[in-house]
Amino acid sequence: MNKTILSLSLLLAISVVGASARAQVSVGISINIAPPEIPVYEQPPCPVEGYIWIPGYWAYDDGYYWVPGYWEAPPRVGYYWTPGYWGFVGGVYRWNVGYWGPHVGYYGGINYGCGYGGSGYYGGQWYNGRFRYNTAVTRVNTTVVKNVYINKTVVRNVTVNRVSYNGGPNGVTYRASAREQAAARDRHIQVTTQQREHQQAARGDRNQFASVNHGRPGNMAVSRPIARPTASRPESRPAVRPAPAAPRPESRPAPRPAPSPAANRPAPRPQQPRPQPQMHNQPRPQQPRPQQPRPQQPHPQQPPHREGGGGGERHGGGGGGERHH
Repeated sequence: MNKTILSLSLLLAISVVGASARAQVSVGISINIAPPEIPVYEQPPCPVEGYIWIPGYWAYDDGYYWVPGYWEAPPRVGYYWTPGYWGFVGGVYRWNVGYWGPHVGYYGGINYGCGYGGSGYYGGQWYNGRFRYNTAVTRVNTTVVKNVYINKTVVRNVTVNRVSYNGGPNGVTYRASAREQAAARDRHIQVTTQQREHQQAARGDRNQFASVNHGRPGNMAVSRPIARPTASRPESRPAVRPAPAAPRPESRPAPRPAPSPAANRPAPRPQQPRPQPQMHNQPRPQQPRPQQPRPQQPHPQQPPHREGGGGGERHGGGGGGERHH
């Protein structure tokens, strides 16, 4: 018993990780029950060029549950995914976390399929900054993914058993090679936030637990990561609904003062004073009226002509008459 406790404490001290065990769900968990066999499933085709396949695996939280395999964007160009695995050490089964790195490291010799035959990865490789897919092992949508090749020499008849743990009774007996040991010393990037959310989403589905599906989960593989519970959606909807409601009452009174500019309509009415050109025509008849008194001045001159002229005309030689006066 003391040896078991000692071995457990040593294991936990050797494999220290940056995040807490609860945050990464299965990190550092050690139990005395072996995980179920890895189910056989069909890999969905790669939806986007550059994505790398993350094989499905058994995680643990109050029981084993299956995390579906899916396509994931690598956190950095040139990086591969090294899957996690269960290892039997000191009488218990312990989960070893996977990681991203420039080389595929040791993952216990577990045959996850889809290019992960137990050692390395044969589903594709990086070449000049682009990921090339080996269609002899990996399924791709050739209408979307064009950077492909075929290499059937990597297809090996690995033991058909689907054992999901290394060591212990009936486990896989495989030790890390020199290449895999060197990969363990590379710079690594831990599981991404999207990978953790994908695992948490699988944990939230009781149908993924082995106690319910008896080792045959209904959802074994997906093209894209499983969406997290939609609890946040109802929170965003009410936040959006009141926002448009506030401007609507403000916009309704705005059009009401708009008809008040109808005052502009009477404005053109005073501009219609077309009688003003008639006023310009009225002074014109006034101008001939002052001209009429000017011809009236000869009229007072005519009566003297009529008086003097009357005597002159009537008395044609009336000059003699004036002389008698």
